[in-house]
Amino acid sequence: MREILHCDLNSFFASVECLKKPELKKVPMAVAGDPKLRHGIILAKNEIAKKYGIYTPETVYSALKKCPNLVLVKGNYSDYKKYSKLVNNIYLKYTDRVEPFGIDESFLDVTSSLKLFNSTAYNLANKIREEVKNAIGLTISVGVSFNKSLAKLGSDLKKPDAVTNIPYNNFKKIIYPLPVNMLLYVGKSTNNVLQKLGIKTIGDLATYNRNKIIKKLGKLGRLIHNYANGIDYDDVKRYDEISVPKSVSKGLTFANDVSDENVVIKYIKKLSDVVSTNLRKDNLKCSTVGISIKYSNFLVINRQKKIVKTNLFQDIAKSVIALFNLNYNGGKVRAITISATDLESKFDEVQLSLFDFDSPW
Repeated sequence: MREILHCDLNSFFASVECLKKPELKKVPMAVAGDPKLRHGIILAKNEIAKKYGIYTPETVYSALKKCPNLVLVKGNYSDYKKYSKLVNNIYLKYTDRVEPFGIDESFLDVTSSLKLFNSTAYNLANKIREEVKNAIGLTISVGVSFNKSLAKLGSDLKKPDAVTNIPYNNFKKIIYPLPVNMLLYVGKSTNNVLQKLGIKTIGDLATYNRNKIIKKLGKLGRLIHNYANGIDYDDVKRYDEISVPKSVSKGLTFANDVSDENVVIKYIKKLSDVVSTNLRKDNLKCSTVGISIKYSNFLVINRQKKIVKTNLFQDIAKSVIALFNLNYNGGKVRAITISATDLESKFDEVQLSLFDFDSPW
């Protein structure tokens, strides 16, 4: 039986901004995009703002109607990456099986660490929670369970700054009454399908005819039916074995709709420069590039192209411009996004585990 933790940083972006400016802790505040650039969406909010019913992702306009004195702060992604790394370094003190699940979440497999720390998984989770709070000033919610999907569910049950245990011998009693959309990968559209089938709780899904769910939802149906029944054998990867990200991208929403294709190409070059720089920074190369073009009428065109493996600006920009020229319909452009996919790292190193008691070494 494995012991898995899911550690979720509470209101991460907002909490980092409050660390930088402690006075923000005393007022309703939210991290948001710039409304002047027409992508004013709430990205995170502090506990005071939550009391006004502000949610993510809500428009800034809507949030300000609920709370006119809401303090808006523009996000700083480099700061969030820095604090994410600091927190993951604390996790690595307890196990090398640390798998980030986004910038503010990580799975930890502490099965082999419990003897080393003479602890239960629940107590170790509390120890990690306290260390993150005392050493960095951020709080986490931790789910403890025997697999990843239920550990993730556990971290959502009690927030902020809390630990929730979902043990094998009691998991049905805990999760079956919960709404089915609390289950990992049950998003809005999947939830709508399940609701039409009369599946409202996780228990409803667990006891529903498996073949009918698979027929309706395919592989996703099989996956979530397994999760509802506590079946999840997915391993937590070691931190030094973390897979290459699926994509590196950069987008821009224009302050005013653009009808001059030369202006669009100018910004394609700028975005391609950012993408290529980020690829080189992370020692990655791509073999597919893509462009997403959003027009003023909100029509979105997505196109991709295979290229020779590269992380050079010239190669990426040339290929993306060619895609744009082939697919531009002459309309006013509202936003563009450049992406690099089919990524590959130049590193392929193996490191021995400090926590694996079954190692022959």
